Amino acid sequence: MSAQPSLFDPPAPALPEGFAYRPELITAAEEQALAARFEDLPFRPYEFQAYKANRLTVSFGWRYAADGRTVERAPPIPDWLQPVRAGAAAFAGLEPEALEQSLVIRYPPGAPIGWHRDRPAFRTVMGVSLLSPALLRLRLKRGQGWIRAAQALEPRSVYLLDGAARSLWQHSIPPAPALRYSITFRTLNPEKLNLFRP
Repeated sequence: MSAQPSLFDPPAPALPEGFAYRPELITAAEEQALAARFEDLPFRPYEFQAYKANRLTVSFGWRYAADGRTVERAPPIPDWLQPVRAGAAAFAGLEPEALEQSLVIRYPPGAPIGWHRDRPAFRTVMGVSLLSPALLRLRLKRGQGWIRAAQALEPRSVYLLDGAARSLWQHSIPPAPALRYSITFRTLNPEKLNLFRP
């Protein structure tokens, strides 16, 4: 017998405007092929000012510059990432070329990502999860407290942050229980050209 929700249970928080999610953007075979490719990438710890995070990253198209504020050119998005880029772009209603930046992130067990909003040099943000599930947490400051929401990220799924979900809400991911990879794609923000270095 299935449990019925109680009239007294609080409603689940609504996900913010501009957030979208889809399971199974890629197949299990494609996921395994990508994970094998990742083994050869030159991952480095994510650095912010003097802080080094436990997660490891490789940037394509654009990367954060050493000053932590601007972005600079990185190696082009490789051919083997193009099918994922095309699928993510179609999900967002964009042309693949609009996704000009990609970041492959390796989360060893126990590695989180803290509360943040992506840098203003980028506009639309998309994430593809691989190998292990994760929980994407979202929060919006209201008065002295926070409005909170969350979305389970299954392996091979994709999520989109646009509109208010991108510009007003913060997001984070708690420590990974097992090895996880993600592929982030971003569009550039033409209103912030002063943040781009050739």
